[in-house]
Amino acid sequence: MNTISFNIEQVRARIQAACQAAGRAPAEVTLLAVSKTFGPEAVRAAAACGQRAFGENYLQEAVEKMAQLAEDADAPTLEWHCIGPIQSNKTRLVAEHFDWAHTVDRLKTAQRLSQQRPTHLAPLNVCIQVNIDGGANKAGVMPEETLALAREIAPLPGLVLRGLMTIPEPAADFESQRAVHLRARALFNQLRAQGLAVDTLSMGMTSDLEAAIAAGSTMVRVGTAIFGGRPMKTTA
Repeated sequence: MNTISFNIEQVRARIQAACQAAGRAPAEVTLLAVSKTFGPEAVRAAAACGQRAFGENYLQEAVEKMAQLAEDADAPTLEWHCIGPIQSNKTRLVAEHFDWAHTVDRLKTAQRLSQQRPTHLAPLNVCIQVNIDGGANKAGVMPEETLALAREIAPLPGLVLRGLMTIPEPAADFESQRAVHLRARALFNQLRAQGLAVDTLSMGMTSDLEAAIAAGSTMVRVGTAIFGGRPMKTTA
């Protein structure tokens, strides 16, 4: 068993244990392997042990990686998630190449994605990024503005509003982590109560996935625990 395969099994075991502790079925939680800065060989190794969903931050790098992987004759179909910032001049890359966009936090971005989504592709799955703990320098719509934005995004053609994504500041312990994640879960429940058909709560990473699952996460984004530490990268 290679290192990546072993690591994925360890992460899956963590997810299973967290779900058991929370009284949830492991099938309720999707593992998103964050492969940013790692090459096609790392994705191939993860795919070889059944991983299918991959998260990328750097869009041009991701598109090049997708193209290289598409050259593999017997490659499985992979699902690509944009989990990095979406600048106005990069919306077309997301619209044309990705299956999911987790970081939509303004109507203009959603409108561009909607307009640029090719009609031959399935609708782009979209999550609204919420600045759940009010970090001054963080991306994301403020919680009190989320419902209004969701109502504007939901009817856009070429998109399907799936839910919310959060990246809270690191917290010191399980209960502190869980408390912040529960705020996102309450907001998610508010959207559903208002008739929005959302089903995805993308929250939790390597350091806090147990607390996120305890609070109701349906998708955890794990990079370091699968692929190891990353080199510094400054380009988009």
